[in-house]
Amino acid sequence: MKKKSKKKEQIEKRERAMIEGILEGSPDGIGVVVVRLECGCRKMAAISKDGEPASKIIMYRDQAESICDKCKEDNGAFIRVNESFIHWIDPPPSDEKQEEIYYKVLGSPTSH
Repeated sequence: MKKKSKKKEQIEKRERAMIEGILEGSPDGIGVVVVRLECGCRKMAAISKDGEPASKIIMYRDQAESICDKCKEDNGAFIRVNESFIHWIDPPPSDEKQEEIYYKVLGSPTSH
């Protein structure tokens, strides 16, 4: 059990490093959209205060030279998304603005 939480912690650290790198290269970015796919690959991009892209989309897989073959084939199809969220810079925008950008970028949450 401890091994699993340690692995998750490491992944989060690497993910955080990617987020910081994306923000550093995106002066207009107020947050980074993170999309985690069921295969373990990630898609990330900075967003502007208007919810528009502020960077290119970056796809990567932890401790791998490349994204998986499935992602190469379908570019990380929406149907394979496990989790998605926006990591906001400090200070984050107002709750209303966050919600507005969230819906613009990721759509409304749906239940399966």
